[in-house]
Amino acid sequence: MTQIEMNFAPTSVPSISSAAMLVELSISVWTGRKQDKRASEEAASANNAQKGVARVTKDLLFECAELDALVKFGANVRNMHYNSTLPWSDMGPRLLPTTKFFAYQQMITRLQTEFNRMVNNLIDVYDLEVAQQQAKMGDLYNPDEYPTAEQLRAKFAFRINYIPLPDAGDWRLDIGNEALASLQEQYQAHYAGQLDTAMRDIWTRLYKTLSTLSAQLSDQTADGKTPKLYQSVFDRALEIIDMMETCNITGDTTMQVMQRRLSQAFKGVTLDAVKDDAYLRRETKQAIDAAIKNLPSLDL
Repeated sequence: MTQIEMNFAPTSVPSISSAAMLVELSISVWTGRKQDKRASEEAASANNAQKGVARVTKDLLFECAELDALVKFGANVRNMHYNSTLPWSDMGPRLLPTTKFFAYQQMITRLQTEFNRMVNNLIDVYDLEVAQQQAKMGDLYNPDEYPTAEQLRAKFAFRINYIPLPDAGDWRLDIGNEALASLQEQYQAHYAGQLDTAMRDIWTRLYKTLSTLSAQLSDQTADGKTPKLYQSVFDRALEIIDMMETCNITGDTTMQVMQRRLSQAFKGVTLDAVKDDAYLRRETKQAIDAAIKNLPSLDL
């Protein structure tokens, strides 16, 4: 099949201020990690090494299940945020289509509530955990390195901020027509580039996920083994197919056609059904491979 070529530098940019917004997620988590300068110097000296070569990092709440769970939870929340939004700025804000706002808000509010609950759990056991650390850390223990419970609570934060997305030519500045035209031209190019990045991100996610799923649907690997199918990959494919509809803020007709084609290919298909039905497995793989061949050129 002929590969679809897509121009990622459009000369005209659609206004998407009513179709999307920017969202900022900020999560602060105290990890309890701290470098011990004295122990680092002793380690270097004991090994006849130059000062500064060795670094000893202490885990101030070693084996604290509540803190470990919080650190992992924070990382998972960031991943869920990235998977639910599109790239927009290197500074942090990401693009959120208005069609996904309510679902995103429900998800992030639930996660914020759980985060706060986990922080409370940590504060409840903190004093006991600190008391137990002296026996675990021996001579590395230093009580001055531990914040108070009140100080510790302030080290955790979960903030979400929604920002309206301005139109590409929305400049309210009294700087003269020539300078204003230059700014508008520069931002128009920036705006177009950011839109391209957001849409390219969907295509890239789709390509990587479909390629992985296609490999898992193969009859055999190079060493003659049957590939293992993973529910997480299958679910991710369905999520991206849905995103192709809800996040197509530019009205890309190529994406619309591909989304309908993949929705039809996955209609009624489950991982268990694919595992049990060799014919369905081959048919699904063929549909996925055909879709991959018709994806836009992404220079991957």
